[in-house]
Parts: sequence; structure tokens; C-alpha cells
Amino acid sequence: MILSSFLLAHCTPVHKQMQAAQADVNRVRQFQPAFGTALYNTTVDVTGNHLSGLLMIKRMPDSSVRIVFSSEMGLGFFDFEFRPDGDFKVHSIIKKMNRKAVIKTLRHDFELVLMNRLDYTKASVRSNKDELYFIFPQEKGFNYYVTDPEFKELIRMERASNKKVIVKAVVKDMRNGIPDSIGIAHQAFEFNIGLKRIER
Repeated sequence: MILSSFLLAHCTPVHKQMQAAQADVNRVRQFQPAFGTALYNTTVDVTGNHLSGLLMIKRMPDSSVRIVFSSEMGLGFFDFEFRPDGDFKVHSIIKKMNRKAVIKTLRHDFELVLMNRLDYTKASVRSNKDELYFIFPQEKGFNYYVTDPEFKELIRMERASNKKVIVKAVVKDMRNGIPDSIGIAHQAFEFNIGLKRIER
């Protein structure tokens, strides 16, 4: 699994040692991916089920983002649309993945990476050792975007409840706003996604 060893090796249950920090919450905007069209070799592992194929992320003319995952033979696994107003639409999904919990999890995972649905007016910044945590309240829990103090690197992203980290994600080697690789790993059960960009 792409980047999964990094994600699992840096598991910390709760961020209890964070201190208030002075930083502009808008600084984290520089790390938001700027997808045009990108194609990735992709693996998805969900509780014993393994899927692999090609995942396309494409920004549409209306600024919505489509994420389409299919096998290399062309079998569609899912087709999601993320709209600028925060709305979400499932255009298609295969039967064995067509469960509310799976769709909700995939939606939240991709929103974390796309940095969608972030209310900067309610965000705060805290620090823990040599890391800054940009914290965005969600309907349930928080999204964390963790950077170095000089804002040179987005170290990782996290989605957490009030008690524990639920999922961690990393994006690596951003070029022109598009990451070369993306890794998403859930902390409590097997649900991992790995993407490696295909240069075209």
C-alpha cells in the first residue's frame, strides 16, 4: 500500500499536548490541491476486499470535482461529484460498495484530501512540538492539517473525533498543485487507499 507504512507508523491516539499558536489560518490554503485532470494508479483495501485500477480526478467547468475509479479493463467502481457548495453526488457505484457507511467514508476521505468544506472563520491553529495544527470543525469532529512551523510542507492530514484520530492522509511531491502520490489510512479498521500519479 502506497505510503501506508508512514501513516501507520505515525499513529497517535489523541492530541492532548497541543498549545495555542499564533499563525494565520489562511496559510494552509497554499497546500490545497489544484486539480485540472490527473490520473492515478490506485488500490483500495476494505476489510478483506482488494480493488485496483485507475482513478481520475477532474475539475469540471463549473468548478465541481469528479472522482472516477475503474478497473484497467474499464469496469466502473464508483463515480463521485464534489460540488463547490459542498454538495455531493454519487453518479454510480458497484453493488458491493453501495453501502451508506462505505460511501460516507469515501466522501469524507476525499473531502479531507481535496480540502473541501472548510470554514476558515471557525478554524484555529495550535502547536505540538515542531508541528502546527490547522483545525477545522466539521459536523462531527475535526479536520487537522499539520504543517512545519515555516509552512514549507504539509506533513499530513487527519480526521478526528473528540477522542481519537479516525483517518490519516498524506500527499507527496506536489507539482503545479497536483500531488504525485496520495495515501489514506484508517486507524481503527482496514480501509486504505493508495494513489500514484500516471504521467501523460
